[in-house]
Amino acid sequence: MDVAAAAIAGGVRHIQYRAKDLSKRDAYFNSVELRALAHRSGVTFVINDEVDLALAVEADGVHLGQEDFPLSAARSLLGPRRIIGVSVHTLPQACEAEAGGADYLGIGPVFSSTTKQARPPLGCEALKQFRRQVRIPIIAIGGISMVNIRQVMAVKIAGVAVVSAVLSRSDVAAATAELTAVLNASSSIVEGQEEGGA
Repeated sequence: MDVAAAAIAGGVRHIQYRAKDLSKRDAYFNSVELRALAHRSGVTFVINDEVDLALAVEADGVHLGQEDFPLSAARSLLGPRRIIGVSVHTLPQACEAEAGGADYLGIGPVFSSTTKQARPPLGCEALKQFRRQVRIPIIAIGGISMVNIRQVMAVKIAGVAVVSAVLSRSDVAAATAELTAVLNASSSIVEGQEEGGA
């Protein structure tokens, strides 16, 4: 909760909650608190993977991976007004998600990442290809930091999702503010990811 509050203070406008290592009960109560914090702050709150949890806490939406709940089923349960983002790694996946009604795409890993180790980095050239093929917003994921964020934003995508770029710093608010300053210069968004149990 403290990390999320600090990230919001630094300018995060979207929070995605991941609760892979927690019990459903703990994830629920954490989500209730985070949703309240996000809504008080005017920040969008999305649950990673768990459609049932998103419904239970009335989150703004859900973010799905390629092995998670099917997009069509999630949309049927969540309705047309809630946000559904989808992680994609290939152009066919991106086109399928867009055609299926996803609101945005999380594309990555763009760079080597401590939280996205299963796949090789795509790089910024791949982001350009995705941007040419899809019309919905693109959020870059994986290994994004102050060192490379300007390269990513030069592709003119909607924003970035970060974990280590802020959690590795002792002052989360300041780290977030630095990233946000770059994004504001390109009219984009920064999304924080709140890890359950962190």
